[in-house]
Amino acid sequence: MNAPAFDTRSGSLIERALFNHRRVVLLLCALVTLLLGWQATHLQLHASFEKTIPTRHPYIQNFLANQHELSGLGNAVRIAVAQPKGSIYQAAYLDTLRRLSDEVFLMPGVDRARMKSLWTPTTRWVGVTEDGLEGGPVIPDGFDGSPEKLQALASNVARSGEIGQLVARDAQSSVLFVPLLAKGADGQAIDYAELSTRLEALRTKYEAEGVQMHITGFAKIIGDLIEGVRAVLVFFALAVAIATAMVFWYTRCMRSTALVVLASLIAVVWQLGLLPVLGFALDPYSILVPFLVFAIGMSHGAQKMNGIMQDVGRGVDKLVAARFTFRRLFLAGLTALLADAVGFAVLLVIDIQVIRELAIAASIGVGVLIFTNLILLPIGLSYTGVSASAAARSLRDEQADAAGAAKHPLWAFLDRFTQRRWATVAVLAGLVMGVGGYAASTQLKIGDLDPGAPELRADSRYNRDVAFMTSAYGAGSDVLAVMVKTPDGQCSNYAALNKIDALEWQLRQLDGVESTNTLSLLNRRVLSGLNEGNPRWYEFLPNQDMLNTVTAGAPRGLYNDACNLLTLYVYLRDHKADTLARVVQHVEAFASVNNSPEATFMLAAGSAGIEAATNIVVRDAWHTMLAMVYGAVVLLCFITFRSWRAVVVAVLPLVLTSFLAEALMVALGMGVKVATLPVIALGVGIGVDYALYILSVTLAQLREGKSLSESYYRALLFTGKVVMLTGVTLAVGVITWVASPIKFQADMGLLLAFMFVWNMLGALVLVPALGHFLLKRQHRVAEDSAAFYGSLTAKH
Repeated sequence: MNAPAFDTRSGSLIERALFNHRRVVLLLCALVTLLLGWQATHLQLHASFEKTIPTRHPYIQNFLANQHELSGLGNAVRIAVAQPKGSIYQAAYLDTLRRLSDEVFLMPGVDRARMKSLWTPTTRWVGVTEDGLEGGPVIPDGFDGSPEKLQALASNVARSGEIGQLVARDAQSSVLFVPLLAKGADGQAIDYAELSTRLEALRTKYEAEGVQMHITGFAKIIGDLIEGVRAVLVFFALAVAIATAMVFWYTRCMRSTALVVLASLIAVVWQLGLLPVLGFALDPYSILVPFLVFAIGMSHGAQKMNGIMQDVGRGVDKLVAARFTFRRLFLAGLTALLADAVGFAVLLVIDIQVIRELAIAASIGVGVLIFTNLILLPIGLSYTGVSASAAARSLRDEQADAAGAAKHPLWAFLDRFTQRRWATVAVLAGLVMGVGGYAASTQLKIGDLDPGAPELRADSRYNRDVAFMTSAYGAGSDVLAVMVKTPDGQCSNYAALNKIDALEWQLRQLDGVESTNTLSLLNRRVLSGLNEGNPRWYEFLPNQDMLNTVTAGAPRGLYNDACNLLTLYVYLRDHKADTLARVVQHVEAFASVNNSPEATFMLAAGSAGIEAATNIVVRDAWHTMLAMVYGAVVLLCFITFRSWRAVVVAVLPLVLTSFLAEALMVALGMGVKVATLPVIALGVGIGVDYALYILSVTLAQLREGKSLSESYYRALLFTGKVVMLTGVTLAVGVITWVASPIKFQADMGLLLAFMFVWNMLGALVLVPALGHFLLKRQHRVAEDSAAFYGSLTAKH
């Protein structure tokens, strides 16, 4: 059909509004691209500690309500300064430590009042002498580095209780504990990239003087992740190149390939430009979203290009071909994109701001694809068309079939799954894999399963620093703090301290707890010290006067100025999911029995306490999120197909892929956490695209009275080839992420590649197999849905 003979008044209202005003649409898209491209230059990359925690969880609310009373139990950095040649009791080492401590003290964003090192006046010792209890700063007055002062320093450190905290057990390193403020003096959030750069500059400077520095903490993790963004950009460029090469290999048409890639890149530009307009920024967790938007755009764009290419090959004018393809695939594409958007949007149920911003950014990206790949791309192709040789090549299999030639071996093999024998085998195999995958998925853990920072490689500089901290200090930086509320002025009350003493003793027996520290423990130590260190006096006595005396001289980190809040510090071996769950469950059980007006036990502060709350939120949201994703996908499929049978055929392959993906996570030692939870939802939303394109054509052919075998074969010739192309292309594109220095990007790449491939296989194998039992020739979809797709070949 040529353009003059085409009735421009035909088609839906949307089609007429768009294609009858093509130039206006192109002009508007060009203007929007320029405007949002300029806005994208204002997009910032930063991270916030507060955004990574579930602020509405009771544990975090307890922490935030008492944060001003707690000593550095939130966002903090630990800097271990090691002396590789001997102990720290050397004048040169201590001079280096003093200068480093002064520089760190003056860095922007440091909570100077709570910073601790051997040189800060808040680091004190308490000892028992012939004259009674004495104490003072750990660094002796008039310290000049002489042997006598060094000996006094060693003695003070031994009496300070800081061995294993600020000073290593082997005395070959000491720690600068650096709590961070939420905002700097200028009122702006801390720039973790700049902070990490400053810390690395200090590392370079002072390691040149002979010491070794090891830096841990949330700020350093984020700084390292932001530094790794350069690698993310390289992988993004590599994925674009792979997708372009694969599409060109399939089409052999430069103009259509360039247009598909351009439309997908325009979607990324629109997304990045809308973020600063709406007040959002990118962070290390959402930096991968632009690639997902590009990947989804390439998938839908290839379908539109293929449809137009085949119609042009049948002799249809390029404009008419674009309109026919728009008619056939717009509803299926819109449904698929809405499913993608829902897959992202349900992440909003998770009360962690960084995930919510990822969900919003991704939903925006999918939303713009409706304009760039469902509208702009067909209109663009209506002007450029495709090369004649490419159009002819796209119909080669169809023409060979019409001439009576044997089917392509691959299409003939896939067509067998419409037959009872092969369909039964495929469904039974899927059932077995589903049951096995589900059984394995029940072993999936919530939270981190490895020590250190699982976002980074095990051999990364940061994780090597964590390993040093753990070995040198007997415990890592994983601290869980239990807050104990008492009446005003009653923090030294015997009843309250006795309960704390009991809980502390119980926690010390738990696997994963390395040590603890409380005001009760200090009382035991002082009582023993007052009796010449006799271990028989290492007891918690019901002597209120004694408790009051010890409390008056105790460090403020153990209780607050109003004497109504005590802190129980629990130092953990690691922050693995099982370790955190074990401690939290024990404290909760203890609190349920022992909470009283004299003492109320509240979780949780400290890095491990915050992570425990995060794990709880992720666990509670996990199944809710999946239920919402599947519920939305089922609803969208039912609205599109108006058939419960078609919905079952489309959704069951997704369920199988979900079970297998979770089983893969168990096999690879991945937990469900902030970095991996989005992938599970995205796999469902993105995966339904393949089934929708295959089913839309199959159902339209069934409506015309064709058999399932004929209908599915037509679907393979029309959309099946592109489903395979996009599935393999996207899998190859993301599998390259496994080489990334950022571990969670490598994990996401592996999971996404697996889900891309399995969703593709599900669409090509399970859809026809399930269709054999559920979709029959006499089964007719609703007229208003099926008529929208139209017939595919003869009428055009």
